[in-house]
Amino acid sequence: MSTRAAPTGVAGAPTDEEIEVSLYAARKKIYPRAVTGLFAKWRWALVWLTQLVFYGLPWLVWNGRQAVLFDLEARRFYIFGLVLYPQDFIYLTGLLVVSALSLFLFTAIAGRLWCGYACPQTVYTEIYLWMEKLFEGDRSARMRLDQEPWSLRKFARKAGKQVAWILFGLWTGFTFAGYFTPIRELGAAVLAWNLGPWQTFWIFFYGFATYGNAGYMREQVCKYMCPYARFQSAMFDKDTMIVTYDSARGEPRGARKRSADPKALGLGHCIDCTLCVQVCPTGIDIRNGLQYECIGCGACADVCDEVMEKMGYPKGLVKYSTQNGMANGWTRAQMIRRAFRPRVLVYSAILLTIVAALGVSLWLRVPLKVDVIRDRGALARMVEMGRIENVYRVQFMNASESERVLEVSVEGVPGIALASEPTVDLRPTEVRSVPVRVQVPPGLEPGSHPIVMRFRTPDGAIDVREKTTFVVPR
Repeated sequence: MSTRAAPTGVAGAPTDEEIEVSLYAARKKIYPRAVTGLFAKWRWALVWLTQLVFYGLPWLVWNGRQAVLFDLEARRFYIFGLVLYPQDFIYLTGLLVVSALSLFLFTAIAGRLWCGYACPQTVYTEIYLWMEKLFEGDRSARMRLDQEPWSLRKFARKAGKQVAWILFGLWTGFTFAGYFTPIRELGAAVLAWNLGPWQTFWIFFYGFATYGNAGYMREQVCKYMCPYARFQSAMFDKDTMIVTYDSARGEPRGARKRSADPKALGLGHCIDCTLCVQVCPTGIDIRNGLQYECIGCGACADVCDEVMEKMGYPKGLVKYSTQNGMANGWTRAQMIRRAFRPRVLVYSAILLTIVAALGVSLWLRVPLKVDVIRDRGALARMVEMGRIENVYRVQFMNASESERVLEVSVEGVPGIALASEPTVDLRPTEVRSVPVRVQVPPGLEPGSHPIVMRFRTPDGAIDVREKTTFVVPR
């Protein structure tokens, strides 16, 4: 957005010249410098772990089918040995609640560790930066290349990077679609150029999102699009572990020779090399204090430790610490003890309660769903020997990958008996509707009588009871 103003001349008369004033600062491209160190190793370890899980899970086989598959067409979700249906939506709700509470808990304890180490935006940005470095060189080489005029060499490097980025994005989109369509069938369809419209859309959409977010938008996603950066301050307090700069030790900053005595020069330990800014993926200066753009990746701590080691100074000028710890000079053990404060204990208690409830619910979950519906076409009818018969439509859903043989019985009224087949055979994951006829002897008082239908396996492992009513006409 911009506004234009028409300036006046010397005598106050308006001129034809217009000045355009931008209300937003133009984005300055960030060239993150490569860094090594403890936190960089942790970051890459999680890159490998998360991507092995994401790209590997669809290829695992379980009971002759894909181990993790969200089959929307069949309305069945397979997660290893667990088969879930739309009726089990409560488990997805519980998973989302657990994820949110986990984020609150980890943020209250140690800041934006999720953002710095395991967030997909961070992970894919690391991968895309690695590919960029592979084709265009390190930070200085990339900056020089961007400033050079176009040449065959520059075009080849830029084109090679783009091809790698696009292929990786398409592979990511293909893997994402493979969680909803069996990935081996999807691969065969891709090779045969026989993709359906929805598979094509999601492969290209997710691939384009990966390409755009990790290749170009990068820190813009973290700074402007992600809401987490905005409300993190509500979860931080002075005992939250964050990346901090020890200003008491580092200031006043200034350049000096390695052999110089900083005390004699009246300087702190910060040599103002700006490497902490150069390695930051969001381009901030950690020496300015906590900023919402900081994703807590620890890259600045790694590079600062390298500089301190070369200068012969103690490490930890930039480190993970707490505001109270820095102000009071606490040790690491004191800060860890302070982590167990009321808000953390409350988050932990709620989280453990919900996780335990979900675990117990899954453990006690009966892998059979039954719905008994009265046949409204014939509420009641008289059959041989004056007996009264009601017909029901029973909907079975076998929520397991094993065959089930169910014994059907009915109780609740004297003399009530089953007039249809006493057993029902269900194939694995079968949804089936079966008519069930129930009869009572003559003489029963007219009206609606509550009864119970019982469905159980011969071994007694499954025993489901469903209430319904038996109608005797007047």
